[in-house]
Amino acid sequence: MNKRITLLPGIISAGLITFVVVAALTALISQANDWQLSTLWHDPYLRHVTGFSFNQAILSTLFSIIPAIPIAYALSRRQFVGKALLLRLFAMTLVMPVLVAVFGLLSIYGKSGLISHNLEILGLPPLNIYGLSGILLAHVFLNLPLTVRFLLQSLDGIPAEQHQLAAHLGITGWSKFRLIAWPRLRQQLPHIAGLVFMLCFTSFAVIMSLGGGPKSTTIELAIYQALRYDFDLATGAILALWQMLLCCSLVLFTQRFAKPLSTLNGSISKKVVNYNDTWRAKCWDVFWIISALVFVIPPIIAVFVSGINHQLFTILEQKQLWSAITNSLHIALFSCLLAFCLGVMILLTSRSLRLARKKLAADGIEMIGTVILVTPGLVLSTGIFLLLRQYTDAYSAAFWVVVCVNALMALPYVIKTLSQPMLHLAQQYNPLCRSLGMTHLSRLRLVEWRALRAPIAQALAISFVLSLGDLGAIALFGSQDFQTLPLYLFELMGSYRMDAAAVAALVLLLLSLGLFSVVEYLVVTRHRQGAHHAKH
Repeated sequence: MNKRITLLPGIISAGLITFVVVAALTALISQANDWQLSTLWHDPYLRHVTGFSFNQAILSTLFSIIPAIPIAYALSRRQFVGKALLLRLFAMTLVMPVLVAVFGLLSIYGKSGLISHNLEILGLPPLNIYGLSGILLAHVFLNLPLTVRFLLQSLDGIPAEQHQLAAHLGITGWSKFRLIAWPRLRQQLPHIAGLVFMLCFTSFAVIMSLGGGPKSTTIELAIYQALRYDFDLATGAILALWQMLLCCSLVLFTQRFAKPLSTLNGSISKKVVNYNDTWRAKCWDVFWIISALVFVIPPIIAVFVSGINHQLFTILEQKQLWSAITNSLHIALFSCLLAFCLGVMILLTSRSLRLARKKLAADGIEMIGTVILVTPGLVLSTGIFLLLRQYTDAYSAAFWVVVCVNALMALPYVIKTLSQPMLHLAQQYNPLCRSLGMTHLSRLRLVEWRALRAPIAQALAISFVLSLGDLGAIALFGSQDFQTLPLYLFELMGSYRMDAAAVAALVLLLLSLGLFSVVEYLVVTRHRQGAHHAKH
């Protein structure tokens, strides 16, 4: 009976997700009158699009993960003023609207950017980041901080006793990294690599903004062109299914290399003490931390500087802006709660399956939760629109459609953030909970909630801010009467009101950073303060 109850939440959640995705794709495919799958193999343009999609995604993944390893390791070993703020800014690059990120990058690396201006003073040609170089730059800017946060979370989970034992045995430098840190990182890397690859593989706004024309076109952009410009549902559906097939194959491939660690023993290290520290290790860590700061901070500062202009107070007085902010907050709240509930239901079931050594079934149910990574959001939104159009006014249900799509987009981050902490917690405390006869509710209150407050806060905050800055579904269902802040920003940029757009971008960035900080403070910091007062 208990086993059935444990499996039921994930089955319900996976069933709802599958129903929505299959119904949307079925509605889209039903509009396709003429299927010509052979064009994928015989059309040189489609072969080029597929090849470029793979090339830029592979390069983006490598450039995001390789430097993230030493950066995360350095951050795990060093405590310095501003570290917490740096990690919050890292989270902001993940959820920052792509158009805002591109605006910041162009302000630094573009032809009229800060670096190009200095190069011209020296008599050198300006930078040109349009094409593959700009795509890689934007993808690394958006995904490297995400990778660092996930890897840092894994490193912070190393028991303090392992560091003490390493110091006692005289294990330092490369040997300590290889024996202590690398096993933990190796466990998380396949999951992160698959996530980053599919984010880059299905990237749309970055390619649209920085692509260099037909030579820099991906499958996602080809889907958009087929659906939006040509309204060619057949080609759009074929490309979407082709992309899903490729991404699903990648997920199955990476899952084979993701092996959970054995049961944890000992306490989790909250602050790593560097026993036998050397000046070389300090210099190495400082180099990587400074490199991360130099890469991530300037584009964010550029958004702040550009947003403070003569249009600032004029835009802040407009009712349209505040209406967009209100809609964005409502959508983000419902989306993050829905994503969190669906994600926890899936993880409760996948955790039980992993503990029962049913890895294939656990991987399968988690893959259903990340299906949005292999199903383009544009395709899903279009399918839902076509489905609703048969029964009701699709625009009257726009709010809940946007909530649903945004929740599915945030769901992979909930799963990636909570999967390993929930599994490790079960490995460590399951025997104790069984011996004490804890019920599901008492265990949830006394064990799960207390131990997982920090990753839960991170999952909720990321889901909320990601939905707050999303432009996907709202671009299809939005109107003059129903706008969000990202759509409002997009329309300002489309009308070349760049000063007004810079103000809207600044408001969105401040709102995202402020809300993320509030959630982190209320759930994590106040909990730690309460625990400190309780001890005294």
